[in-house]
Amino acid sequence: MTLRLVYRFACLMLGWLRLLARSSAAKDIEILVLRHQLAVLQRSSPKPAFSRGDRAVLAALLRLLSKRHRLTLKLLVTPRTVLRWHARLVAKKWTYPHRGPGRPAKPEALRALVLRLARENDGWGYRRIHGELLNLGWKVAASTVWEILQRAGVDPAPQRADRSWAKFLTAQAQGILAVDVFHVDTVILRRLFVLFFIEHGTRRVHIAGVTRHVTAEWTIQQARNLLMNLDHTRTTGIRYLIRDNAGYFTEGFDAVFTAVGARVVPILPGVPRMNAIAERVVIDSHARALAQATAVDIAYTVHTGSHQRG
Repeated sequence: MTLRLVYRFACLMLGWLRLLARSSAAKDIEILVLRHQLAVLQRSSPKPAFSRGDRAVLAALLRLLSKRHRLTLKLLVTPRTVLRWHARLVAKKWTYPHRGPGRPAKPEALRALVLRLARENDGWGYRRIHGELLNLGWKVAASTVWEILQRAGVDPAPQRADRSWAKFLTAQAQGILAVDVFHVDTVILRRLFVLFFIEHGTRRVHIAGVTRHVTAEWTIQQARNLLMNLDHTRTTGIRYLIRDNAGYFTEGFDAVFTAVGARVVPILPGVPRMNAIAERVVIDSHARALAQATAVDIAYTVHTGSHQRG
């Protein structure tokens, strides 16, 4: 027992003599490190552990000590552990957003555009759609278009092509303008003819004119008046004009619309259903003819004047 005490005192004396050679700053830092470790050990948790703040404080204090002093200091962790803390902090600071493997996802706008082109143009395959996308400024591969169509469950063009007239009217409704003529008998038994146009996309009806005698020159002038009254956007949006084969719809009448880029589509003889939307306006107008007879007669008298003979 006595020899052990003498040995302990001798070790303490040697440690004290060694501390005399160190600077006061190094000793103060060592005291702070030991006090911090003691505070961690005095916590009430069952298993004391270093928090993120504890690691930062301990790493900062140990950085101020030399390597030789760190090796002699009694620490709860090894110097290697402190270096691992520092490496983890550096890696966390400079970590860039992680991107999953593979190509980036396709923009939703591109997917919607591809599906719209396939829906409105049944005869277009993925290569035709790819060509249209390139014209619109989308730089994508043809395989990307094929993948979008396949994931959406869109069949290849030959399997989904529906070239029926009803499908055409539905797909191109925003660019179709139909024209027809109906008659109204006034209360004085005067028969008037009304030239009207209807937009398929909005079902908006334009009454072009009223006359007692429909002639080719009169219909041409009314078509010009219609295009002058429409704004530029709606005029350029007309892609198709549907009409019947009446004699007053001549080549001059068609030329008015082809001049703005529209394509004239005459219906087949004896097939009024090809212009069904305009025909429905004609049927409804006949149903309301008696109630509106007086008003139409007044409108004709006031506005048509010199057009009584076309």
